[in-house]
Amino acid sequence: MSGHEELTTRRLSLRRPTQGDIDAILAIHRDPAACRHNPSDALTTRAEAEERYGHWDALWQARGFGYWTVRSLGAPPVLGFCGVKPMELAGRPVLNLFYRFAPAAWGRGFAGEAATAVVSWSAAHVPELPLIARIRPDNLPSQRVALRAGLHRAEHLDGPGCDGFDWIYISEGRASLTA
Repeated sequence: MSGHEELTTRRLSLRRPTQGDIDAILAIHRDPAACRHNPSDALTTRAEAEERYGHWDALWQARGFGYWTVRSLGAPPVLGFCGVKPMELAGRPVLNLFYRFAPAAWGRGFAGEAATAVVSWSAAHVPELPLIARIRPDNLPSQRVALRAGLHRAEHLDGPGCDGFDWIYISEGRASLTA
């Protein structure tokens, strides 16, 4: 594996997803609680999870980065997924920070720890792109994760998203977006 395919933190291992993660992709994205704020991300079949994995793998092949599978160090169960993908916001290219964890992993700081690692990685390896997180106004836990990872509200960029109105959080010390 290249240096980009695996990250570690004090408690977590983040590694490039493999086909062996398809069942975890399905389990997490099939859980209504995990996709409550982003229902368009919900999956119902293994074929959909295979397709989702295919998109994630294609991003890795094209860009050399993407989403990582998150596990506790030394523990095999998948806790969730965290990473970045290129997209556009306000007509400019950005990296969108993504994190989705199994509800059983919530409340222990795993998402914040993984997101902080991904934000640090992206600042070192893709500093030319602003890093943002799109979060529903009522998703307080996700807002706390973004803040813990060093992002701050950028209200001038708030607007409609796929599943409702998005509040935008942006990383400090990177290329910026103006209104």
